[in-house]
Amino acid sequence: MPVTFTQSALLLSLMLGFGQAQATGQQSPTALATANGIPHPAVIAHRGASFDAPESTAAAYKLARDLGADYLELDLQRSKDGVLFALHDDNLQRTTDVAIKFPERKDSPANAFTLAELKTLDAGSWFNTAYPDRARAHYAGLKILTLDEVIDIAQGNPLHKPGLYIETKEPKQFPGIERDLKDKLQDRGWLSPIGSKLAKSELSVGQGKGKVVLQTFDKGSLEMLHKEMPQVPKILLLWVGAGGIDAKSNLTYAESGDKDKATYYARQEPKDNAAFEQWVDYAKAQGAIGTGPSATLTRLGDQSYSDLVKPWMNQYTHDKGLLVHVYTIDDDVDYKKVMDAGVDGIFTNRASELLKYYKRPMTGSVAQLLEVNGY
Repeated sequence: MPVTFTQSALLLSLMLGFGQAQATGQQSPTALATANGIPHPAVIAHRGASFDAPESTAAAYKLARDLGADYLELDLQRSKDGVLFALHDDNLQRTTDVAIKFPERKDSPANAFTLAELKTLDAGSWFNTAYPDRARAHYAGLKILTLDEVIDIAQGNPLHKPGLYIETKEPKQFPGIERDLKDKLQDRGWLSPIGSKLAKSELSVGQGKGKVVLQTFDKGSLEMLHKEMPQVPKILLLWVGAGGIDAKSNLTYAESGDKDKATYYARQEPKDNAAFEQWVDYAKAQGAIGTGPSATLTRLGDQSYSDLVKPWMNQYTHDKGLLVHVYTIDDDVDYKKVMDAGVDGIFTNRASELLKYYKRPMTGSVAQLLEVNGY
């Protein structure tokens, strides 16, 4: 069939566009995610399925895994005797019975305890007290997990193996933790190249190129992570305020007069566009494949922070060839809001609800899967 002028013009336009994309090295967010083995959009189970079970415990991680989350997210710390473990807070009081077991040391940081001491703590009962409507008898006595134990959980379901999304938590407290993490992941086969036995299956994230994603708020730690594991996808987490993006207002929460921190954070914004752009540019320059910005939630609450997923922000990040994984979203109204703004993945405490929102199949209800796992 003869080629018309219109067809020729269209072909030329497509070729020019392809040439420009090659010249700039640009990929669409979906293509970038695919190239890194990261689902798009990604379901990142924040400290496990931590709405339904005590955060960072076996119950939360097994539930998130069996629901079908793409990633089990964890904050990495190191015990006094050098063992890597999963815990968010620097202090043990919120999520354990440290004040009963070690009353004279209750204010000590978690890294002042040996692993044996950490393993004596009850990391589940607090949840039953805080959320009686979600309480389960078998949550009492749940333990703090080592990184090895979280890896075991991620590998434990033959039908779905989620990846790990690991944050270096307060890395200045743990000099060399980036090397320790590399050594552990290498030892467990989680840094294996694409052609390896572990990476051959197409079953799920935890067996492919994107099986590990590394994240940090700390610029120095990002540099160290890239030095130690240049081939592993990395995310620079974004925050407005001390240690993060320069804020437009220097008023502290105490000075602001706001009734709660959520209201205060909702009003915090970058000093100007350039203040935001500098952090995105830095992430790109240091080898990150994306950013992890905060969001302001519709109903506010203790997970609501500065709105760093405005459409122009996401567009700027995408124009730099980076992905956007937003934290921490639990409600449909906010899932829609951030997806409409252009994010590529969501940290959530409610993996079941996000999977439903994305219309992805689940193998059972939250209650059924908890019972199957003995909770």
